[in-house]
Amino acid sequence: MADYQYREAAGADANAPLFVVFHGTGGDENQFFDLAGQLMPGARIVAPRGDVSEGGALRYFRRTGEGVYDMDDLARRTAQMVGFVEALKAENKPSAVIGLGYSNGANILASVQFAAPELFDATVLMHPLIPFTPPTADFSAARVLITGGQRDPICPSVQTQGLHDYFVAQGAETTLSWHAGGHEIRPEELREAQTFLASMQP
Repeated sequence: MADYQYREAAGADANAPLFVVFHGTGGDENQFFDLAGQLMPGARIVAPRGDVSEGGALRYFRRTGEGVYDMDDLARRTAQMVGFVEALKAENKPSAVIGLGYSNGANILASVQFAAPELFDATVLMHPLIPFTPPTADFSAARVLITGGQRDPICPSVQTQGLHDYFVAQGAETTLSWHAGGHEIRPEELREAQTFLASMQP
């Protein structure tokens, strides 16, 4: 649990869902904390702060350019985050483990899913960019919502569609929701997330 600085709100009870939220590049543990409380009132909310600095902007793993990841660093940071979430899960008996991430936060969340497919019951991946081929895995027990912008200059729509197709092929119950803009989060995305998460409310 000492791996990350994080912000936390206790759940309504010991069996409350564990809701882990991941910020984008330049954000911190506060970026989606209040939103998480609105999306899943009563959940135990934990927001870890990325521990990699890119020119002062916090991230969860290193990159050498836009969309060019340091894969060795990603592997190390992914293992570290898997351990962090597993430790959180072990503290209580959550009814579900749910993740939400935006941009770099969505990327580390997806990478954690690739490494530990059984860890999250449901995830919301907002504007993810996975420029590599994920491993074969069993996601038949998972639900995934992917959101993206049709004109996103950072996350090309073909790769967003490819990630959706990957999760479908691995058995996940997968939803892909587009808006007409770019890399920004729009209200319709948040409405999709709210609808997606409604069935997992405590």
